[in-house]
Amino acid sequence: MGNSFGQLFRLTTWGESHGGGVGVVVDGCPPRLELSEADIQPDLDRRRPGQSTITTPRHETDAVQILSGTFEGRTLGTPISMWVKNQDYRPEAYSEMAEKFRPSHADYTYHAKYGIRAWPGGGRSSARETIGRVAAGAIAKKLLKERWGVSVLACVVQVQDILAPVDPESFRTEDVEANIVRCPNAEVAARMVARIEEVRSQGNSVGGVILGVARGVPPGWGEPVFDRIEADLAKAMLSLPASKGFEVGSGFGGVLLTGRDHNDAFRNIDGKVRTTTNRSGGVQGGITNGETIYFRTAFKPVATIMREQETVDARYQNTTLTGRGRHDPCVLPRAVPMVEAMTALVLVDHALRHHAQCG
Repeated sequence: MGNSFGQLFRLTTWGESHGGGVGVVVDGCPPRLELSEADIQPDLDRRRPGQSTITTPRHETDAVQILSGTFEGRTLGTPISMWVKNQDYRPEAYSEMAEKFRPSHADYTYHAKYGIRAWPGGGRSSARETIGRVAAGAIAKKLLKERWGVSVLACVVQVQDILAPVDPESFRTEDVEANIVRCPNAEVAARMVARIEEVRSQGNSVGGVILGVARGVPPGWGEPVFDRIEADLAKAMLSLPASKGFEVGSGFGGVLLTGRDHNDAFRNIDGKVRTTTNRSGGVQGGITNGETIYFRTAFKPVATIMREQETVDARYQNTTLTGRGRHDPCVLPRAVPMVEAMTALVLVDHALRHHAQCG
């Protein structure tokens, strides 16, 4: 219930933050795709904790194992099962949370829904669940690139009130990976890192915005009405931990324009239909128009802060709680590969659906 995503390219994630491990089952991947752990591990390395001074110090190698669905380095068309062992888990650091609900976490809501919860590290609600998504997304990215020439990438464009001007058409992965905050603008990235370090020294946290981009998407992907590309992208992004907002193309800024200013005019360029602008973000009527897809996802400040806060306990008595354990002061750097993964999963699912319906 609620642990699976996609229709033709479908994944189900499993595992808890401080259990034996976490993983994913991918069903619907076409056969004969060359695939090994080496195709998946780089994205998991970008997601893993302990990779820089502005992420949680939890030490996990996050080494992935493919348990099924491949033979002699190629996919079989059968379910692909992958898992990552949890190693550096310390449930004792969360013992106080067994009786107290952390403010703005899923502790109380999971308790209200199920009457039981895995309190060490937040259990299923932990961002550690996204390991399965990133592993599945790596397969989707490889399939998109090799079969359709589509590339998916993302970057940090805002930390609190620090904004970086980034062109969705031109920023490169190597520029994103050149600094620990994953912003392709080096000068602004340095300011972002300084802000995160300042907030962390105060026992606090900060949020921001990630830009997601898909280049080379052909026209015609997507479904009318309920399964519009942007609707599925919105669901994908808002299913990520700490996400709180989504906009595609001009987004909320478009309300400042008139229709004449906002419309993307069509033009025949070298025998292909193109638009002279791209305020639609590559999607019109829920279907791709051949232009670059771009969108922004807002992430809130991390809920765990090292300060005393008001809360209630499991008996609904008023009390206080000070955050403990190892946590990111800002989710954005590690959320970049998560945004890429969910983007790729949406697009590959729609690509297979389009092929099945339209050939």
